Amino acid sequence: MAGLGSIHVLVVDDNAHMRSIVVAILRGIGIGTVKEACDGADAFEVMRAGVPDVVICDLNMDPIDGLDFSKMVRTAADSPFPFVPIIMMTGHTERSKVEAVRDAGVNEFLAKPISARTLMDRIIAVIDRPRPFIKTASYVGPCRRRTNPKDFAGPWRRKTDDPEAEKAKLAANKTEKAET
Repeated sequence: MAGLGSIHVLVVDDNAHMRSIVVAILRGIGIGTVKEACDGADAFEVMRAGVPDVVICDLNMDPIDGLDFSKMVRTAADSPFPFVPIIMMTGHTERSKVEAVRDAGVNEFLAKPISARTLMDRIIAVIDRPRPFIKTASYVGPCRRRTNPKDFAGPWRRKTDDPEAEKAKLAANKTEKAET
């Protein structure tokens, strides 16, 4: 991909060996600037000195893990850039962990062991296909909807939505517009 040389990436992991592997992969695929941090607190300080284009963060770290770091980036009043794309990497891929990461406002998930191809795919996804950001009382982060299903016919997609009530509302709106 052309233009990777202008990208600034921050790698956050308390394991120095894993950080060096990720940094080597990033440099190998042509990323221009790579900075490192050993935990979430350190990463927050690095971000204050210069906001990266992408953050690649490990889930399990001490004292501030990737989940808390992501929440801080998204919601803290002093966050340097709450909309920075975050790619979370971890060896823990249980559904509960993936959902917790998603709900913390992380853009992409990367299961370990990582490869140059999967890392590059996630970077390209957050740069070339960014999802719009959502801010509600309970969530700040990229829209969790990646696609619209073929049978999607309206603005609501929650399990608790009443499709019949929505159809009636849409029909009433059409009738109202036709009368005016």
